[in-house]
Amino acid sequence: MPVQTKHCSSQSSDMDSRVPGFYELSPADRLEAILERCDCDSDARDALETTSQLDVADQLSENVISTIAYPLSIATNFRIDGVDRFVPMATEESSVVAASAHGAKLARHHGGFYTSVDGPFMIGQIQVTDLADPRAARARILEHASEIRAEANDQGVLVSHGGGCEEVTARVLDTPRGEMVVVHLVVNTQDAMGANAVNTMAEGVAPLVEELTGGEVILRILSNLADRRLARARCTIPTEALDRDDTERSGAEVRDRIVDAWAFAAADPYRAATHNKGVLNGMDSLALATMNDWRAIEAGAHAYAARDGYGPLTTYEVDADGNLSCSIEVPVQTGVVGGATRAHPTAHAAMELLDVDTADELAGVFASVGLAENVASMRALADEGIQTGHMKLHAKNVAAEAGAPEDLVAEIAARMVAEDDVRASRARELVETVTD
Repeated sequence: MPVQTKHCSSQSSDMDSRVPGFYELSPADRLEAILERCDCDSDARDALETTSQLDVADQLSENVISTIAYPLSIATNFRIDGVDRFVPMATEESSVVAASAHGAKLARHHGGFYTSVDGPFMIGQIQVTDLADPRAARARILEHASEIRAEANDQGVLVSHGGGCEEVTARVLDTPRGEMVVVHLVVNTQDAMGANAVNTMAEGVAPLVEELTGGEVILRILSNLADRRLARARCTIPTEALDRDDTERSGAEVRDRIVDAWAFAAADPYRAATHNKGVLNGMDSLALATMNDWRAIEAGAHAYAARDGYGPLTTYEVDADGNLSCSIEVPVQTGVVGGATRAHPTAHAAMELLDVDTADELAGVFASVGLAENVASMRALADEGIQTGHMKLHAKNVAAEAGAPEDLVAEIAARMVAEDDVRASRARELVETVTD
């Protein structure tokens, strides 16, 4: 059977996506060039032409034509290391914000979240190939580690801010292409995420590494497995906080079911992937709000979870007093200076709302948000199921997608929640009823 190729209804199959000099145009001219080629309806044109902070966006990214605004929400209830904080979250999913706030509320029974942070150290990797004697090459790297470190620190501004390359290590790797050496620069990035600084250092020392080893350097780039930049958070939840009037299970039963659910994730990577996705729901939303690199956070978190066979980033236990003990350990490669965090006005405002001064403080918040999100998800999963609360929060979206007029969305959503029947088909029935 031949493969059926589908084309977007908004453009013809012979539309040419080649636009010479596109990157040199202004955002407005780029948009016009795209609209000339795509048969967008008036609503789409209006959405693309109605923008905010377009000049800022054009400085931050390539080929900008417009902007897309995420809802900027606040997760309340957070107390982290004795300090109450409002946590900004950028996400289209209402249940993510609600879960973070609920998890933080549960944690307040025993003082909130308590954190510790390693670092902030990032690793720059230098790959050396075509070596006659890889082990001798590794030895020469280690013999000249201080010289390599000095060369790395001549590349940028980290040293003047109290950071810089603090350690040089090397390993021999057995790869499908034969043995090669990888050199690690362990860099103190201070309050920056540090990717650009680390990459500059790795590229800067490459000629010296080639001279010392007699090999050829190929890759010179940071690693996003930031296991020298770990953040931990913990909280304790009493069983009575897990009691609910609308379910038949006691708090102790819910507690034990949560621990059993964690054990499932610890034993099964299929479950662990979704378990960790819940953690990252919260962390990614905070990263987007503060314009930190959520992609680096995702890569590092999943790689760390897979270091001994893929498993959960959080742990749940019953303590000596019968409370639910919850903890997380996760790489957090974020910063409070550099990048878009300060350049974008809304991201800067989000940082002002969060009120943290250092990258270590911010890392502790990220770990706390990831744990809060996971705590709330685990409680729901272990008791009434995830969809009950999720669909109640999603009711307005369901009503809008069913064609409810804007002034009736809230009413239809409320009726579906009251009926405990949040479905697209029910929303369409209600739309027909209230609009007849």
